[in-house]
Amino acid sequence: MPRTTPPEAIVEVAALLLETIDDLGLRLARRFLAELDTYRNEAQVPFDTIRTSCTRNLTLMLRHFTTTAPVDPEPPKETGRLRAQQGVPLAETLHAFRIGFEFLWSELVSASRRHPEVTDAMLVALAAEVWALSGEYAVAVAAAYRETTTELVLQREHERSVLVEALFTGMIADPTTLGEATRILGLPPTGRYVVVAAEAPATGREALPGIEIALRAAQITSAWRLLPDQQIGVLALPEPREPSALKALRAHHTRVGISPPYDALPETPQALHFARLALTGLRDRPRGVARFDDDPLAMLIAAAPIEAERMTRVSLGPLLALPYEERERLLLTLRTWYAENGSAADTGRELFLHPNSVRYRLRRIEEVTGRSLTDPRAVLELGVALRALHRPNRSL
Repeated sequence: MPRTTPPEAIVEVAALLLETIDDLGLRLARRFLAELDTYRNEAQVPFDTIRTSCTRNLTLMLRHFTTTAPVDPEPPKETGRLRAQQGVPLAETLHAFRIGFEFLWSELVSASRRHPEVTDAMLVALAAEVWALSGEYAVAVAAAYRETTTELVLQREHERSVLVEALFTGMIADPTTLGEATRILGLPPTGRYVVVAAEAPATGREALPGIEIALRAAQITSAWRLLPDQQIGVLALPEPREPSALKALRAHHTRVGISPPYDALPETPQALHFARLALTGLRDRPRGVARFDDDPLAMLIAAAPIEAERMTRVSLGPLLALPYEERERLLLTLRTWYAENGSAADTGRELFLHPNSVRYRLRRIEEVTGRSLTDPRAVLELGVALRALHRPNRSL
């Protein structure tokens, strides 16, 4: 809407104040320091930027009273963008503008009182103009601030996503880059880490929605990456915090694998491999949390089912070909013998057999399989084949 021509006396008052604009800008900047906590942080908001902003915006405001031209929104928008980049809260940014308009009004009234032609009626009209201008500025500042904040959030999320990807693929190795990456991701540069791999419920959907917030509430920092079929994350996980992390992960209805702990972030790609092996070990369960270290052999067997099946056929094939009752009797004896650390006496107690009966069955197993249970390599091969035959699906 077009504005009416300001009274000549008001134009003269504004022009007089413009002659001292540098002093006005400095005084307003100092007032900000006195009244606004964030503005006192020189590292966050350098004083020169405050003074420059005050001077530019006061100049614009005073020129508004010397012309009929519409308000130029660029200076307040520029201030809104700058404060968003500096991390000044929006409420404090708008408070600064309120202080600025109070300061401007005080200076206008003081200068008008010294001008013989300025009447009270002119001041009333001027007050209405000042507060209307204040509203337009607040809208411009807030809009620019929110727009910049949105851009910064998207930029930071993109940057975090790229850094997490680089961490998982091993592209971050040198100390300088690693230090910068941990700072941006919020991870400690040293400590005890684990990698988590969770199965996505559908392509591109989070397996663990809200997990970063839940972990942060338990004082556990983490960084996450969403893949088409998995959600993967690095957790800085001190041992005392591990139960809290497991509780947060178990709260989700999906399968989750956890790597062994490690203490150097460049080892993250290998840890991701272990976490995925642990996840593979849960393939027959609808949900659960599996830690690789709880049963690494079972995890490796689960990760290579075709190879495990062939190993079972090679090592236990002749035994599996026996009639059902004998086969099951010998397999039960062999499993119990392994569980009892190779003790025939303990195996007998567990199966309610005389130790000599156990030894007879063990000799029968040796005869059928062609492998000696006194040969360490044969014992290892049969043990792994037995585990592959009865692959556990343990859920924590």
